[in-house]
Amino acid sequence: MLASFLTESVPFTAPTLDYHALAPEIILTAGVVVLVLLDSIKLDRAKAFMPVVTNLVLLGSLIPLLTLAAEGTDRIMFGGSYVVDSMALVLKALFIVSAYVVVLLATNYVAEGDYWESEFYTLLISSILGMVVMASSRDLIGIFVALELLSIPAYMLASWRKGDLKSNEAGLKYYLMGVFASAILLYGLSLVYGVGGSTRLSDIAEVLAGSKDVTGVPIVTLALLFTIFGFAFKVSAVPFHVWAPDTYEGAPTPVTAFLAVASKAAGFVALIQIVFFCFAARPDIIQPLFFVLSVASMTVGNLIAIRQSNVVRMLAYSGIAQAGFMLAPFVVVEQEGIAALQAIVIYLVIYAAMNLGAFAVVVAVARRTRSAEIDSFNGLFSYMPAMAVAFTLFLASLIGIPPLGGWYAKFGVFKVLVSANTGMSIALAIIMAVNTAIAAFYYLRVARAMWFEEAPEGTDTSPLRSPSGLTAAIGLSIAATLLFGILPGLLSDVTSFGPLALGR
Repeated sequence: MLASFLTESVPFTAPTLDYHALAPEIILTAGVVVLVLLDSIKLDRAKAFMPVVTNLVLLGSLIPLLTLAAEGTDRIMFGGSYVVDSMALVLKALFIVSAYVVVLLATNYVAEGDYWESEFYTLLISSILGMVVMASSRDLIGIFVALELLSIPAYMLASWRKGDLKSNEAGLKYYLMGVFASAILLYGLSLVYGVGGSTRLSDIAEVLAGSKDVTGVPIVTLALLFTIFGFAFKVSAVPFHVWAPDTYEGAPTPVTAFLAVASKAAGFVALIQIVFFCFAARPDIIQPLFFVLSVASMTVGNLIAIRQSNVVRMLAYSGIAQAGFMLAPFVVVEQEGIAALQAIVIYLVIYAAMNLGAFAVVVAVARRTRSAEIDSFNGLFSYMPAMAVAFTLFLASLIGIPPLGGWYAKFGVFKVLVSANTGMSIALAIIMAVNTAIAAFYYLRVARAMWFEEAPEGTDTSPLRSPSGLTAAIGLSIAATLLFGILPGLLSDVTSFGPLALGR
């Protein structure tokens, strides 16, 4: 019987691997191995080399991205389950550059604190590897594996300040909420697989499109709801946001910057993959859902941010509100298609630049004041003028004031909402405008404290030079924020995705 089965079975055919397309993933994987071996062999002597090796790995993984972009050929592997196109290249570059900036601002922070240094960088690269895989996955299994690969190291990094109760609380809350969200997501993905009969997004999309004409299929609605709810946790959308403020405040500030930028961006990339390539076939379900998530996130985030006295918690609620802005284009996925996709990616890139810069300034100021309370920023211009100017620029960009990059990010979202010209999109554009005005209040409150308030008594106003890595992180963030605002055409050209970006 066994011999009969073996002779009748279809012979195994090894998949064709495009090593050029997979080069960034291969380099990052090799980097993780090198970091582990370096830590195991050199022990404590490896600490000085870990950030250098990490940045070399990150820069090395950018090289194949540049050669692939120059070549301009879309590469499809595993029957369409893994795609390396222009959108994937932009998103992979976003993750890698964000990690590079995080390493710059974390090097001295980690070395000067009571932290395990070597493992910090190993976990960081592992999480970035998951994000890079996410950018190309077009399959339910690939998306879930990538999501867990990027999330599990982040859970540990959030509690990296092991002797601090707040850091332990931050990691525990993030872990417990993350596990709960993963269970919801996995249940939703299992329903999606049951409905579509395949794990490949393009195949499922065809089945979902046909389900419009089928009556009595509440399982489709349930599958889409559970899946989107699972991803909503990663982007800290209301009402799945409760973990974010405490986690951001308790985690080491460089880790907070990583979670607020790279991890949030990875959540949005997962939403992009699942919505644009699969769930777009059922706009009757996803558009009202994203309308509610967008309005709730931007409104609740902004209103609670007004009451915060800690800059990190304020930026956490600000990030929730910004997530609401980035969720808005999902409402018009049917009408705007690639234009909506482009608006989201542009917002992600600009948000990464201005938010990383803001957290880098918080790290620099906290080195002197040992506090992230808004009152500790009083009179900052009188003794750290460069940091006050830099933070003001980032806050102005978060508001959306030209010529900083934030204006173009918000303009792109407004444009696709107005162009869609539906009742839902016009209402959402109006709500966005109101929320932008609300956000200006608490951003400008911090700016006023830095420029017009007196420094607290006992503040050390002697010259203090920031570490070169931290200064470089702030400089790169300012340059990107200004460049994307003054020359937005550069970003528009890079994100001019072709029809393949929507699987067509």
